[in-house]
Amino acid sequence: MYEIIIVGAGHAGCEAANAAAKKGHKTLLITSNIKNIADMPCNPHIGGSAKGIVVREIDALGGLMGVVADKTHLQIKMLNSAKGPAVQSLRAQGDKITYPKEMLNQLNKYPNLEIKEGMVEDLIVDNNTVKGIILEDGTKIHSQIVILTTGTYLKADILVGNTRTRKGPHGEQPSNYLSDNLKKYGFKIIRLKTGTPQRLDRKTIDFSKTKIEPGDSEYHTFSFDLEPCYNIEDQEPCYLTYTNAKTHQIIRDNLNKSSMYGALDDIEGIGPRYCPSIEDKVVRFADKEKHQLFLEPESRYYDDIYLQGFSTSMPPEVQEQMVHSLAGLENAKILKYGYAIEYDAIYPTQLNASLETKILNNLYTAGQINGTSGYEEAACQGLMAGINASLKLEKKDPLILKRSDAYIGVLIDDLITKGIRDPYRLLTSRAEFRLLLRSDNADLRLRHYGYDVGMINDNQLNNLKTKEKAISELKKYMQKTKLKITPKIKEQFDLHSFQVPNSSLSLEQLIKRPEITMEFLSNLIDIPFSEEIKEQVSINLKYEGYINKSIKEAEKMLKLEKKQIPNDIDYDKITNIASEARQKLKEVRPKTIAQAIRISGVNPSDISILSVYLKKEYSKDE
Repeated sequence: MYEIIIVGAGHAGCEAANAAAKKGHKTLLITSNIKNIADMPCNPHIGGSAKGIVVREIDALGGLMGVVADKTHLQIKMLNSAKGPAVQSLRAQGDKITYPKEMLNQLNKYPNLEIKEGMVEDLIVDNNTVKGIILEDGTKIHSQIVILTTGTYLKADILVGNTRTRKGPHGEQPSNYLSDNLKKYGFKIIRLKTGTPQRLDRKTIDFSKTKIEPGDSEYHTFSFDLEPCYNIEDQEPCYLTYTNAKTHQIIRDNLNKSSMYGALDDIEGIGPRYCPSIEDKVVRFADKEKHQLFLEPESRYYDDIYLQGFSTSMPPEVQEQMVHSLAGLENAKILKYGYAIEYDAIYPTQLNASLETKILNNLYTAGQINGTSGYEEAACQGLMAGINASLKLEKKDPLILKRSDAYIGVLIDDLITKGIRDPYRLLTSRAEFRLLLRSDNADLRLRHYGYDVGMINDNQLNNLKTKEKAISELKKYMQKTKLKITPKIKEQFDLHSFQVPNSSLSLEQLIKRPEITMEFLSNLIDIPFSEEIKEQVSINLKYEGYINKSIKEAEKMLKLEKKQIPNDIDYDKITNIASEARQKLKEVRPKTIAQAIRISGVNPSDISILSVYLKKEYSKDE
């Protein structure tokens, strides 16, 4: 008898297991193959645009992904460093060998966490409540809560050319019955698709015809608790190349041989809009002369190079032509051909914000089973499912992050409110409060939440409080410290072509000038604080007006979040509401007016009618 069983040991499953075990619950992590724990079947990178911020949020809440990535990456860089802080995000090229090993090391630290191999075919369900799992050999394992993190293994089919093969990403046996049984319990099951490109032999690539993409020349970490544990001079480079007219012609000439463009006529799954196959790119962006591709090392321990951006389901002989048309890859040996994978998922509006399902009590789902794409999106859901499953056992309220709290809050709210059409990917444009949800302040936003739910320890919290105090002290220092305009100071302003102040100004006034940086001021006057603290204060002062505007907008939304919609509301009794809005409201069953506003198909007029109805029918109960 376990308290929590987690099915699947990918990025979602590992974070769920970490959360449940760290919070002291007897936990079972069950996977079809222990060798595939924290596996990276696609690109071995962690982070990226928006995603890197999620990894920092995971770390701020006590998750593992940032720590493991910091200990095992091949290179790391800050994306969009020339742009504003709202879109800056870390990206690390991971190592496919050491990342899973380090994740397993972290999980093995918990004596209350057991890891077993097994294929789950069904759930033990009693009175609409999950009581455990049933394996393919009929073995029953009981628990109080089950978390499903099955990734792309539900009725998975590998698609290459005109062939469809029932197997998982590495050729393993997929789960053939679990999604059918979920359908039996009342879940709406959808079919999705994703893909992967070729792996090439490093020794057969002419890198002189490509552009080198090194890691950053300054140190970075995802984790707020680790010092950098890599040699900045020993980072593995990536390389950039491009498709060309010949590549595009080969693709167009062979479109009917692609699984997605006619070679298979029974494909139901919809692929990721923001990570399309190379066939999709050539067809959808016919006016583009070229598409960029990255050559990325998978590990220090073998020579496979991942061809990022060249995902395809063409047959092998066509893939050979496509790859050999690229600059630097004329003689490249393909070690593994690209393929598409089609799989089952549940439609995510069937979830509560806690990630517990609305269909079955004590069943949580996280990761690609919920219709997302990406390791980071999976990991953050696993973390939240693990935390909330534990809190339910402890008879405590779930941790629900708001859209103004975290990208994690944006992701979960989008899934449960708007549903999906294709695999969901996080983007900075999805977050209306992205200036508040930055990479640099994830700990300031979320670490207190992590402490409150038992994921962050006293030492970590004390470090945060020390940081908060230093930020406050530097702000005061900037306000009261004035820079006197001496001839030497004037010379420095002239040297940088900056406008010289007419009189002495405070450091706070100076830093608000667009061209003035904290580094420039630090060269003129002693500012006795760490670079991390200086960065925080610089951002807060430079963007103060925009930040305050975002805070006010967030406060408006929070007022609407407080306007609760009763669970027992009967939308059929609301006259004059549009039929589409009625159908969507019945499907999602929003908890608040704010959530109802975000449902696609629900218009402002429908919200007005709903608000009047609530005031008329329920205000008397208050």
